[in-house]
Amino acid sequence: MPGRLGGSRRTAIILIGALIAMGPVQAQPAKTAPKQPNIVILLADDWGFSDVGSFGSEIATPNIDALAQSGMRFSNFHVAGSCSPTRAMLQTGVMNHRNGLGNMPETIPDQHRGKPGYDTVMNLRVVTIAQLLKAAGYRTYLTGKWHLGSDAKRLPHARGYDRAYSLADAGADNFEQRPIEGMYDTAAWTENGRPATLPKDYYSSHFVVRRMIDYIEEGRQSGKPFLASINFLANHIPIQAPDSDIARYSAMYKDGWTALREARAKRAAMLGIMPAGIPIVTMATTPDWKKLDAEERAAAIRVMQAYGGMATAMDREVGRLVAHLKAKGDYENTIFVFLSDNGSEPTNPFHSLRNRLFLGMQYDLATANIGRRGSFAAIGPGWASAAASPLSGYKFTAAEGGLRVPLIIAWPGNGNIRAGGISNGLAHVTDILPTLTDLVGVQGHGGSWQGKAVEPVTGRSLVPMLKGGAGSVHGDTPLGYELSGNAALFRGDYKLVRNLAPTGDGKWRLYNLKTDPGETRDLAGAQPDRFAAMIADYRAYAKANGVLDMPAGYTADEQINAYAFEHQGKPRLIRVGLWVGGIAVLLSVLAWDWRRRRRARRIDQAKPDMIGA
Repeated sequence: MPGRLGGSRRTAIILIGALIAMGPVQAQPAKTAPKQPNIVILLADDWGFSDVGSFGSEIATPNIDALAQSGMRFSNFHVAGSCSPTRAMLQTGVMNHRNGLGNMPETIPDQHRGKPGYDTVMNLRVVTIAQLLKAAGYRTYLTGKWHLGSDAKRLPHARGYDRAYSLADAGADNFEQRPIEGMYDTAAWTENGRPATLPKDYYSSHFVVRRMIDYIEEGRQSGKPFLASINFLANHIPIQAPDSDIARYSAMYKDGWTALREARAKRAAMLGIMPAGIPIVTMATTPDWKKLDAEERAAAIRVMQAYGGMATAMDREVGRLVAHLKAKGDYENTIFVFLSDNGSEPTNPFHSLRNRLFLGMQYDLATANIGRRGSFAAIGPGWASAAASPLSGYKFTAAEGGLRVPLIIAWPGNGNIRAGGISNGLAHVTDILPTLTDLVGVQGHGGSWQGKAVEPVTGRSLVPMLKGGAGSVHGDTPLGYELSGNAALFRGDYKLVRNLAPTGDGKWRLYNLKTDPGETRDLAGAQPDRFAAMIADYRAYAKANGVLDMPAGYTADEQINAYAFEHQGKPRLIRVGLWVGGIAVLLSVLAWDWRRRRRARRIDQAKPDMIGA
């Protein structure tokens, strides 16, 4: 017995010695699920198709281009021809007539107000991406332009965003808390649903990024992933930028818009964004650069220099955000989406004497001051045609220059997205929401949300295209669109399109976008069967979406002017009345003085010659 016990002790000692020699036992860490990725949406305002360097621009956008190199560029991506409908589709994945933005408050005719789908605000029958992600455990933030409703139920704080510093209007001044004079009485900035005051050092692009970084850091301790929706005012009217950014372009744009349009088309082809040698048109609204006088050219050159500076200032802020996320270790696990809300802005605010008189009283319109604090400027149809190059048309229209904009989707730490790739398959703004929920693994709502029926998502996930799949996730399925009477239907490589006056004649045309993205060859006569089938497809879309015909004589430009001068309330009307009255009084005084002087001259001429008397 004693011998057996001694043997057990020796065995135990041997085993313990062996374990000591092996070193301490390491506890195996419990496997944790990978953290869901963050999402950053970078929404530019009124950037044309080729306004980004990686899409053919001469404008310096190195930080956006870096995102393009780490992700996928979409060269056949479509939005609405104006901002609010695009923004509502981006937020919800639902077509604009279904989400309430059949038209905007600034452009809707009185006959359509209150009709189904024409709420002019994002309705309460849709679910936003912020609501979906918040329910899935995300922090949700928004800064910048909202323009989807200004009442308590429709501001971003009520639509799923934990924190939001937003502008309810279409645009505002970029250097101070000032509205677009003649359009709005105030610059309607709010934070979390309450009126907000901008800081003294405010510049729009800098501020919306700085505020977003604040939000991200204030919520970091929660450990939750975040959705950051940054909605820039650049490059919406008024065109304004820091002096140093304008100066960067001081030697450029002296050859005019037609030369720039041609140069951009060549660069886009060289980059693989567009086919080489495609025909492009000179739009009827493009002025002849050679016929401008010296003063007109100087002002035109200066405004495009300011436009380039405004874009570069925005790009710099994108870079600042990216650098911050890299420093915090967030960059590789963040999905970036960059896009514009519509094509380039062709509006000339000085087209009428009334506008020139009004704006001249509100702003310093000297050529040397264009783009600076206190200025008001727009690039107009000439430069807008270059910004949309090589496409035809621009903002407000259903031409490709109005609907086709740059899209970049990048997830730097995810090898499934083909870095530096270009997809030429048809994609649509309603596809963004289902793409993001697919990438982060969040379940969509399927037409029912929190116990009530909601509008179902109509977009499709672009993940197969992000992985390098050829073609489009839409295949041959018809995809319709309408805004202010300008309409289109996409099906495969083909597009049916109609534009009303002043940019069109109201006739339907058919184009093959694969071979003719500039929309130069109408195929309606050559392919009558396809044309008839797509007309039928559009009518089915219009019926299903409650699209209304436009009143006779309607144009969006005239409606905007009517909104500006007739729908801004008594304070604005009183001020306009006083200014107009003051001008009338001044003209009356000048006329009276002219008549007095003329009468005095007649009396002098009627006096007898005293020398000969």
